[in-house]
Amino acid sequence: MVGEATESERTRGRSRRRGTSVTGVIGEILISIGVVVLLYVAWQMWVGDWIYGAQNNAAGKEISQQWENDALPVPDADPNLKPAEPEAGEGVEPVILPQPADAEIFGIMRIPRFGPDYATAIAGGVSRARTLDHIGIGHYPGTQMPGELGNFALAAHRTTWGAPFALIADLKVGDAIVVETPDGWYTYRFRTLEYVTPNEVDVLLPVPQAPTLEANDRYITLTSCSPRFSLAERIVAYGVFEGFQPRAAGAPASVEPPAVAAASATQTLSAAPVALDGAR
Repeated sequence: MVGEATESERTRGRSRRRGTSVTGVIGEILISIGVVVLLYVAWQMWVGDWIYGAQNNAAGKEISQQWENDALPVPDADPNLKPAEPEAGEGVEPVILPQPADAEIFGIMRIPRFGPDYATAIAGGVSRARTLDHIGIGHYPGTQMPGELGNFALAAHRTTWGAPFALIADLKVGDAIVVETPDGWYTYRFRTLEYVTPNEVDVLLPVPQAPTLEANDRYITLTSCSPRFSLAERIVAYGVFEGFQPRAAGAPASVEPPAVAAASATQTLSAAPVALDGAR
């Protein structure tokens, strides 16, 4: 009897050890999976953003340089013929571009508040697959183009894929928002931030938030998710057009680091009937 009891206890002990061993292995696997998930999240949220952001800025600068090279004057046969002085200043009538095709790059966004290296491409459409994830900033179809009377409306991620609008909440009144195209630079000045629900598409109207008014000024509207890492709301940044500088006149002073003094004179602000993009 004693021998039988001892053998039974040994059998139960081996079973408990096998059960404990299996549980331990499963626990280690789950911990490993958790670590991998955390590393992936860290990559997507921070490391990946930094890398994608640097790539976006490098690509934007390359496009800008190509436009600059394309605009270089062809040597004239008559060396005594002096080229006309390029126009510059707030009184120059802006060149109005046609509506872009989906994912067609037509501009480069430069916001000195976001850093001296910030140069993100702007393309047609606000789909994640074709524009926001792989190019940077998207233009809401049907809204106005840079320098056009009405509302030039854009969307971009605030997290992931380089997060072009990561610092949108840091904008200060008077900050320059500059759009570079092959023709020149369009400077807007930031005015105010607003937080809305995703279905409040009136922010994309020719006069934002004013469906009964006809546009007699030029606005820019930047939209992204709010709060960060969430799609619950949208953060909206509004700006007012300041002026256009042709490429021949060189880059405007507005692309330099932010001035200490904010621009004066606030303006009334306020989407084509489409949902606000949920760029995160």
